[in-house]
Amino acid sequence: MIHREGKATILLSLAFTAIINLITWFLAPSFIFISIVAALALLVIVLQFFRNPTRAIGSENLDIVYAPADGKVVVIEETEENEYFKDKRLQVSIFMSPLNVHVNRNPISGEVNYVKHHPGKFLVAWNPKSSTENERTTVVLKNNNTELLIRQIAGALARRIVNYLKEGQQVEQGSEMGFIKFGSRVDIFFPIGTDIQVKIDEMVKGNETILARI
Repeated sequence: MIHREGKATILLSLAFTAIINLITWFLAPSFIFISIVAALALLVIVLQFFRNPTRAIGSENLDIVYAPADGKVVVIEETEENEYFKDKRLQVSIFMSPLNVHVNRNPISGEVNYVKHHPGKFLVAWNPKSSTENERTTVVLKNNNTELLIRQIAGALARRIVNYLKEGQQVEQGSEMGFIKFGSRVDIFFPIGTDIQVKIDEMVKGNETILARI
């Protein structure tokens, strides 16, 4: 399945490759085979980037926090969270390369207490400063078991963060939270003492990998 955020990009890619192939056909017909192969390769890359696999989590589980994104765990550490909680939190960060699925999903069910978009820089997503200096959107979800802050962070290639949530909205665990185009990162801030179930450099999948137990 292709994500709806990719439809415009796919249509533009089709139009671009069609124009290039027409120009090649008229000006350099001997290179038309190479041009077609390159066009097909570009389309395959775009299609795989915007893929949206179905991952149902089954019944809601208030004791489990699922990974909100696909990628590699690059940070697990205690840190000061100065935007919303303004105290010490346990941060887990997931880096999404251009090869990963870029759909972001709600790790828990609950109410959306806070949503804010911050303009910023486009440092590489694995840079520690990207969490506070890059273009980013912060969301806070709360239920009877916990309150989590999830931060979508743009990377060096990502220039657009999409977030579907609004303050006061009730969301279900595993439903779509948003989408980030190209390489990017998601930070999750847990209460100190949370039982984290993943390790540094571990590859995780949204709605499949258990990130923590509350």
